Amino acid sequence: MRVVSLVPSLTEAVARTVPGALIGATDWCTHPAGLDVVRVGGTKNPKTDRILSLAPDLVVANEEENRACDLDVLRAAGVEVLVTEVRTVPQAITELERVLTACGTPARPRWLDEAAAAWADPPAPEPRATAVVPIWRRPWMVLGRDTFAGDVLARLGVDHLYATHAERYPKVPVDELRAARPDVVVLPDEPYRFTADDGPEAFPGLPCALVDGRYLTWYGPSLAEAPRALAAALRAARR
Repeated sequence: MRVVSLVPSLTEAVARTVPGALIGATDWCTHPAGLDVVRVGGTKNPKTDRILSLAPDLVVANEEENRACDLDVLRAAGVEVLVTEVRTVPQAITELERVLTACGTPARPRWLDEAAAAWADPPAPEPRATAVVPIWRRPWMVLGRDTFAGDVLARLGVDHLYATHAERYPKVPVDELRAARPDVVVLPDEPYRFTADDGPEAFPGLPCALVDGRYLTWYGPSLAEAPRALAAALRAARR
């Protein structure tokens, strides 16, 4: 089996579980560390000619992270493309199992069982908290409706205030975000790299939780560690 992954989360999952199968990944696929495969461009602008030159048996992709037009090029050339849809934690577990089975894993990996167990009873603060979750600035953008990261936070007792917005990643002026007065502002380090010096200063007087974006937005082996790590960061911000 020769697999190209166009999704960082899936790259980590396949590389860890069926390492000999992975032959190509995007420039943004940073895990596992030291991954030695052919790089095929970005998630939004993959080099389809390079992918085809690798003669993959399977390309794994995601309906949100990858463009349909690029996937159509691969299909037209006769390549099998498996497209995942991940909007919730249970859906992530199911889709990961589907991808790994397609990549030839002989059995469900232990890390996936550990991830399912970790999310079966995640730590949650009492009472529930409200949040805004910026994912970009210049312009400011936040989590909106129907997102995996939003479901992750909800399962940890944190309800983000734009969960019913018409858009999935709406642009919202920072003055409006401040005026919403959330219990906490959640600042991940991806896709925008918020840091202690870049982000919290925009929300004076509001608790800010700097979180590892891999725990908030990735759905791979990091799922097993994510509940504990995110809950700790959220607790620390609200002390």
